[in-house]
Amino acid sequence: MNISTLDQRASAGAANPALADFTPQRIRHPLRFRALEVRKVRRITPNLVRITLGGDALEGFTSPGFDDHLKLFVPDPETGSLALPAVGPDGPVWPEGRKPVMRDYTPRHFDALALTLDIDFALHTAGPATQWAMQAEPGQKVGIGGPKGSFIVPTGFDWHLLIGDSTALPAISRRLLELPKGARAEVLVEVETPEDHIHFDSQAEIEVTWVHRSGAAEDSMPLVDALRDMRMPTGFFHAWIGCELAHAKAMRAHLVNVCRANPKWIRASGYWRKGSAATHDSLDE
Repeated sequence: MNISTLDQRASAGAANPALADFTPQRIRHPLRFRALEVRKVRRITPNLVRITLGGDALEGFTSPGFDDHLKLFVPDPETGSLALPAVGPDGPVWPEGRKPVMRDYTPRHFDALALTLDIDFALHTAGPATQWAMQAEPGQKVGIGGPKGSFIVPTGFDWHLLIGDSTALPAISRRLLELPKGARAEVLVEVETPEDHIHFDSQAEIEVTWVHRSGAAEDSMPLVDALRDMRMPTGFFHAWIGCELAHAKAMRAHLVNVCRANPKWIRASGYWRKGSAATHDSLDE
C-alpha cells in the first residue's frame, strides 16, 4: 500500500475551494409514526428477507439519505396488538401499557406512487424483530417511525469505499444505485456464505469483494482483515462503514491511522453490538 497517495489530510483544509462540494449535508424531517400492513414477503437469500409494507399512512414519507434509518415497531407476540406513540411537543408520547419492540432499519426502497416501502431483514440473529420477520405474512400490521433526518454525502469524490456486513446491504445497495455514471466504488461485504451474495445495480464502476463468516473463528474479524489487505486506489475518497461496533471501530482506526484518510470523509456506524440488543452507534467525529 502506497500510503503517500492516500493521505487526504494535508490537502483537505478549508483553504482549498476545490473541496467545498465534499461537505455532507444534514436534513431534518418532521417526526411521524405510521401504522402499515404487510403486503409481500420475499426470501432474497437464505439469510435475507424483504418485506414490503403498504398503506395510505405512507403519504408524505421521505428518505433521501442512502443510510437513513427508521424505527420499526412490531406487534405484541402474545396479543398481536400494535401500540404506536403520538408526537408530543417533547417527543414521542406513549399510550399506557407495554411498549412494542423497536429496532432500527434502513428503508430499502420507497414507491411514492404505490405507497409501498421495502425493508430488508438480515437473519443472522434471532432477536424479536428477526423472529417477527421470519413469520410475517401479508395482512399483518406493523408500525414505523421516522426517518427523523438524513445525511447526504456528495458523489463527486474520486472514488467511494463502502464496507458492511449483511445488516448494511440495504444502505450499500442504495448508495450504489445513486452513484452517477463515471463514479467509482470499492465494496467490501461480509455475509454468511456465497449463497448470500446479492446483485448490486449501479451506473458506477464497482468492484465488490465478498467475505464469508461461515467457518471463521468466533473472535475473528474477516471484514477488518479484508480492509487491511485491500490495495487502495489513489485520489480523494469517502468511506462508509456499517457493521458490528467493534469491527467498525477497528476499520475506522485503520483508515485514519494507516491509510491517512480524512476523518471528516468517513461515516462509520455500529449497526449492532455483539452481546447487546437494539443498538445503533455512530462513530463520526
